[in-house]
Amino acid sequence: MKNAPFPELVKADDYRQTIRNSIDGRVVGSVHAIVGNRVEVRGLSVPVGSICTIHTRSGQKGAAKVIGFRDDSPILAVMDELSALSSGDPVELQSHSVNLRLGEGLIGRVVDALGRPLDGRPLPASLTSTSINMEPPASLDRPPIETVFETGIRSIDGLLTCGLGQRLGIFAGAGGGKSTLMGMLAKNSKADAVVIGLIGERGREVREFIEHTLGKKGMARSTLVVSTNDQPATMRIQAAWTATAIATALRDQGKNVVLLMDSITRFATAQREIGLAVGEPPTTRGYPPSVFSTLPKLVEQSGRTERGSITAFYAVLVDGDDNNEPISDNLRGLLDGHFFLSRKLGSEGHWPAIDVLESLSRLQTKLIPANSLAAATQLRKWLANYRTNEDLINIGAYRAGTNPELDKTIEMQPMLKQFLTQKSNEVSPLAITMKAMQTLAG
Repeated sequence: MKNAPFPELVKADDYRQTIRNSIDGRVVGSVHAIVGNRVEVRGLSVPVGSICTIHTRSGQKGAAKVIGFRDDSPILAVMDELSALSSGDPVELQSHSVNLRLGEGLIGRVVDALGRPLDGRPLPASLTSTSINMEPPASLDRPPIETVFETGIRSIDGLLTCGLGQRLGIFAGAGGGKSTLMGMLAKNSKADAVVIGLIGERGREVREFIEHTLGKKGMARSTLVVSTNDQPATMRIQAAWTATAIATALRDQGKNVVLLMDSITRFATAQREIGLAVGEPPTTRGYPPSVFSTLPKLVEQSGRTERGSITAFYAVLVDGDDNNEPISDNLRGLLDGHFFLSRKLGSEGHWPAIDVLESLSRLQTKLIPANSLAAATQLRKWLANYRTNEDLINIGAYRAGTNPELDKTIEMQPMLKQFLTQKSNEVSPLAITMKAMQTLAG
């Protein structure tokens, strides 16, 4: 009797494929409760930061982000406007993090917080899909900042010299000229690309910023990430991370990038809204702890690496013109310098309205030669001396010849004002700025 042949075993890979084909693969829960823009979901187990899609009974669908948990129920913050949410609407997991399409093809484009085009044109096929769960460069991977970053603005290049890869804050109250200064930085500065995050801006100002402040020259090398003030807090937060991710991708390609964010205060305000929604305790002026732990994570993404650099300027909307309010005070400690815009200077027609005596670039002494540093110091002394004696001079109480140093200070004021003021479309090369400053200082 012949031995019966052994039956042929099915391969393990075939079994795995059969199992995959038999499972739907969708992770779905349902809406349980709605409080404002906060949505509680049942039957869904997903990590914080995941992106889900909510399907309403009316046929709408919109993105939402997992921001926390209540017991075992995920809490989602709505990112897209949904007008007809109701209990029981299905919620489907899309990804465990935000994925963006990044690359040079975004230069000259306007996108929203999720990287979707807002300018009516499709995104180019050359972009690469990337998760934006980014880690900042390690401390020892950051080369020293030794190269001057040329802005084309005399008051900055001369008295507040910045370095390639430096991070600075532009502090001002509402209407203090932050957007105008940022437009000058976008158009005039020496950079390979510019990324601008408009966070919580008024809707009408976006097109105005593109057409009038930036113009064709500025827009040609810029990428705009826009989230207006009527959008949910999650979108305003995401817009800041998206702008940073786009700048990081360009830096990793070897470019020197300028990142302009207007404003980081509205990012902090949106983070406060989300933090309070998930039950965080309010601390200083109602800001929960997550605000002060998130800000350093955001700004540390910028800087210089061996491949390229991100020189970042963060607009800080000073609450009530109080430069010591919590967000301003915290950011001064996180950044490598700060520019204070003075409402008084602006009212006198002094633009850009940078108060150089209150402003600081922490790296200036390492970036410019000794003769230029001495000239900048002399100009600062004259400005400080005039401010100290301004009331006496204005009321006519000072008599010429009493103090030779003050006489010289008064004599230099018209030339100093001419040096420090500049039209928004005027560009001053670094070499000319330094020469003019040395000539003024004698």
